[in-house]
Amino acid sequence: MRVLPVIVGLFWVLFLTQANAQLSAEQQTAKERGLILHNQYKVAKPELTLTAKAGDRDSQFYLAEELRRESQYITPEAYQWYIAAAEQGDYYAMFRLATSKNDLCQIVKTCPKGNITSLEWLKKLRSMATAQSEEGESEAMYVMYLATGELEWLKKSAEAGYAQGQRLLANRYKEGEGFFLPWRRDEAIGRWLKASAEGGSPKGMLEYAAYIYESRGDLAIARHWIEEAAKSGYEPGVTSYGAYLAHAPSLYDFPLDLIKGYALTSLLTELDGGGNIQAYVDQVLPEIAEKMSQQQIKEAEIFAKTWKATHPPLSFFPPKLGF
Repeated sequence: MRVLPVIVGLFWVLFLTQANAQLSAEQQTAKERGLILHNQYKVAKPELTLTAKAGDRDSQFYLAEELRRESQYITPEAYQWYIAAAEQGDYYAMFRLATSKNDLCQIVKTCPKGNITSLEWLKKLRSMATAQSEEGESEAMYVMYLATGELEWLKKSAEAGYAQGQRLLANRYKEGEGFFLPWRRDEAIGRWLKASAEGGSPKGMLEYAAYIYESRGDLAIARHWIEEAAKSGYEPGVTSYGAYLAHAPSLYDFPLDLIKGYALTSLLTELDGGGNIQAYVDQVLPEIAEKMSQQQIKEAEIFAKTWKATHPPLSFFPPKLGF
């Protein structure tokens, strides 16, 4: 019999989810550090555990994600944290719980047993997201698309200004969804990628730049969005901007700037242990250095320090519902 552990676990979850607690300065610092590490595919468990136990909803969800990613399936501990976040109204935790029947834990027969079934979680998710969608909440519309697969919800999210929804809608059109005359489809893809970039999506920025390049559009606009993606801290943006400035390779007609190119590429070493980026740096950085004087390398090191101090931390911006 495993009744007692389940009951104890449920009381523990209820205790944690009384409210999305206000964090102390120390806890807020731990949360921010944990999210940086999580977004760099590094171990964030100690930091997120501290703030998840303090009742922070975001930390509870991301800790559950960390535990799930670590084991490749939803463990009992991860399940408890998903419940903690879901009870505080987290869309994505509800989605995980609603779709847990498809998780690897079913195959290995380790799925936790809760008082609420996956179908009931799906109903809760739809009910909450529908209500918030009716109030104009664009992310709720996006979540409704994830929950139902109905493209109309994704269109509504995009039209309401949700940048991630706009980027995903462009990609769905690229995959052939929706009905368009051939030339209208391409126009719609470009329009939504542009909206996503302007809405602040780093992934949308790079995809819009690629769309312009492939459409033989204005490369000055494409260069602008690659630079903006880099300024956001998005790893592919920093990687691309650094490589193109150093002409390693030369694309988008970026003017040669070895100092900036070397500096930006060198910053990627901070991701060692996250995202398997170190092999790229080990290959490309020496190639750039071969074209530079020692004085230029020193200037690049200074530029790298300045960039790091004045821009957000490097991030892969992983999707909240990745893999």
